[in-house]
Amino acid sequence: MIFVTLGTQKFQMNRLVKAVDELAAQMTEEIFVQRGWSDYTPTNCGYTDFMDVDEYNKKIAECSVLITHAGVGTIISGINAKRPIVVVPRKNKYAEHVDDHQCQIANAFSSKGCVLCCEEVTELKDYIDKARTFDFKPYELKGGNIEETIMRFINIFD
Repeated sequence: MIFVTLGTQKFQMNRLVKAVDELAAQMTEEIFVQRGWSDYTPTNCGYTDFMDVDEYNKKIAECSVLITHAGVGTIISGINAKRPIVVVPRKNKYAEHVDDHQCQIANAFSSKGCVLCCEEVTELKDYIDKARTFDFKPYELKGGNIEETIMRFINIFD
């Protein structure tokens, strides 16, 4: 099962939900979407708007590929679960966020080899295929900077 998660912030990401719904019609593997505040309704895959923490963690643990917006908590959860991760950052030009900071987050994790960053949903199938064989690197905390602060904050909730 491919798990797509868009978090809980009050921004839609219809372009990704639509893209995975179209892919689901062509694939034999199940796709499940946690669509958050998106209002595109998938017809080819399962979905929910939100889920509790246990169900969310179970989906991450069981998925063959994790596709996510560039939420740091979700990325770290996927890395900790040793899942192949494709990050599709939210973009301001699609009214998915107030700015493009998610592109910076996605590129930072991608530059370390921890995730694959797919900025265009038209390339999503290629990134899913690549994720299945990509040699993902573990996230190594260097410390002494914003990474350490973020990791301390996230670990409070573990």
